[in-house]
Amino acid sequence: MASVLSNNMNDIKTVSAFMEECKRMGLQVLGPDVNESYYKFAVNKEGAIRFGLGAIKNVGESAVKAITEERKKNGLYQSIYDLVQRVELRSLNRQAMEGMALGGGFDSFDVYHRAQFFAKDEKGLTIIDHLRKFGAAVQAQLDAPPDLFGNAVDVQLAQPKASYAEPWTAMEKLTREKEVVGIYISGHPLDDFQLELKNLCRGTLMHLNHDLTKLANQELLIAGIVVATEHRMTKTGKPFGTMEVEDKTDNYKFFLWSEDYLK
Repeated sequence: MASVLSNNMNDIKTVSAFMEECKRMGLQVLGPDVNESYYKFAVNKEGAIRFGLGAIKNVGESAVKAITEERKKNGLYQSIYDLVQRVELRSLNRQAMEGMALGGGFDSFDVYHRAQFFAKDEKGLTIIDHLRKFGAAVQAQLDAPPDLFGNAVDVQLAQPKASYAEPWTAMEKLTREKEVVGIYISGHPLDDFQLELKNLCRGTLMHLNHDLTKLANQELLIAGIVVATEHRMTKTGKPFGTMEVEDKTDNYKFFLWSEDYLK
């Protein structure tokens, strides 16, 4: 399944469908993690599928290569500070670090929650800005020539601290996750409504994207999230609207006319 997911990495809709299939099969699909992920989907020691870092927006192959090769050479990263000290920062740029933070790539360090990576200080800088400066300073020190007596110069640099920020709500966390990955990984906004989905709904959005003749004269009750709306006009000047809804199986664009649109 990891191979199948990797093969379809550029088609988020297909990846989403295969992830649901993994859940049906009882296979755990975990989000990206700098200590376990590779460029594509992989399987960890526990037999769970780990999301590929390459699937995150703004995370290029050179950034993933720098992370994985250093990890293979010198072991797992002990902290976010350890990461920026060891990885070549020209390959791991600011946008890549922001994408990883949004996608949950740094969650396993458990030092900062995701919102803190984007909280700005009085100078308008985030902890990612400070981490990059810190990492660059440490790397420059290691590359510096020895002193007159042949000793390596060792100046202790203070680790930067993130500004305070309220943790994101579950919905905001998932929304931002979807922005950089294209799908929800760590959960789904409908997870809190399993009881209602199981006992009140008849059908899913997937049913609407297949042969509708099979559903003739049946009443469906579908739960989903409105992800986009448009207010439009016909060529004759009559108002109508569209409403894009998604659930765990699929998404569907409804066209609303006359009375339906007014309601």
